[in-house]
Amino acid sequence: MLEMIPSVIGEALSGLKAGREKTAYYAVFTDVPETLTLTSPAFADGADMPSRFTADGEGLSPPLAWAGLPDGTAALVVLVEDAGSPTPQPLVHLIAWDVAPEPARLDEGALPSPGRPGGMHRMGRNSFLRPEWLPPDPPSGHGRHDYVLQLYALRRPLHLADEPGRGAVIEAMQGHVLAKGHLIGAYARA
Repeated sequence: MLEMIPSVIGEALSGLKAGREKTAYYAVFTDVPETLTLTSPAFADGADMPSRFTADGEGLSPPLAWAGLPDGTAALVVLVEDAGSPTPQPLVHLIAWDVAPEPARLDEGALPSPGRPGGMHRMGRNSFLRPEWLPPDPPSGHGRHDYVLQLYALRRPLHLADEPGRGAVIEAMQGHVLAKGHLIGAYARA
C-alpha cells in the first residue's frame, strides 16, 4: 500500500520517525529485567529483514526463537512495533498473546498474515485493525525503519476478549511481566 507513495514524499518525511523510545519495550515496561534472548534464524539483530517477510515479498511472519525464560513463565506476548514510522506513535505490526513458552520458537509463517491463515495463535489487532502480521511496508525514500520485535514472559496467561488492541494487551500485562527481550529487524524501501 505505501509503495504507491512517491519517493519525494517519503524523502520529505524522512526526518519524522516515532522512535524506539515510544515502543512498549522502552516506554512502558522500563523496570522489567532484560533477561530474555530473542533471535531469528532469518536475520541478525539490527540487520535487514529478508524481503519475504515484507510487503515487497510474501509477507510471511518471521521465524523467532527464544531462551532464558524465568521459572514461573506461564505465557508469552510477542509485540512488534515500527519505530521508524512517520507517525506520532510506532505502528503496531503484530500482537500475539498467550503464546506457549514451549517449544521455544515460532516457525516462519506460523502467525497469520495477509492471505495466509498461519497457526492457531491468539492474535491482537495491528495498526490496520487486523489480527495478523502486518508486513513491513515503509514509504519509498523514507529510509531505514527499525522494527522492534519484543518478547515478554508472563507469570500468568492473559484473559482478554478476542482480538484486543495494543492498549488492552499492555494493560492486561501490567504487574505480570517477569522478563523481556527484543530483536531489531530493519527494512528500507529504495
